[in-house]
Amino acid sequence: MPRVADHDERRALIARTFRRHLVEHGLQATTFARVAAAAGVSVGLIQHYFGSRDELLRFVYVDALGRRDDRIAAHIAEGEVAERPIREIIATAVVELLPLDEIRVEEFHVTQNLTTQALHDRAIAEMAARAQADLHLRASIAVRNGKRCGEVDGGVDVDTAAARILATTYGLAASLILVGPDDPARCREHVDAVIEPVLAGTFTGRCRHYARP
Repeated sequence: MPRVADHDERRALIARTFRRHLVEHGLQATTFARVAAAAGVSVGLIQHYFGSRDELLRFVYVDALGRRDDRIAAHIAEGEVAERPIREIIATAVVELLPLDEIRVEEFHVTQNLTTQALHDRAIAEMAARAQADLHLRASIAVRNGKRCGEVDGGVDVDTAAARILATTYGLAASLILVGPDDPARCREHVDAVIEPVLAGTFTGRCRHYARP
């Protein structure tokens, strides 16, 4: 009987191959037959783990969200330990939503394709909505904490500010995917020119919690 690790490894292999094929050829061309050929497994094995292409797409999507959220959580934890201002922490965190390297390019393609599927699939739409709500909550908490520590003016609407930060980041992501991660200097210029002014317009004060005498 195969070990549990074997099942996990096979799922990971199939998901990895699916992601790569999705980035290179698009969702329509990413069939079980092509994924099986690229992964060196049978179509039957893929069907054993995933009943349909949508099920595999959902699996890959949840996996991508988990990895992305882990990176964001790590940025937040590191920033808090280093006693950095919230503006700096969120500036580092939102960059994880941008396609600036191979991993994040794959994640962008997965999330975009799932969003497209969500227009015609209620279950996928609910999944995408939950993911968006989670991100909005994280951004809202950052703005709310900024109000408490003095970085954000008390009159700023938390939900609007969070939505503005995320909408700007999503728009930049859609632009950067056309530039590609092979031009890091150009990408960095876009990040500084687009995201920084939005954060500066929200986080206008200085953090009282970590202020040095």
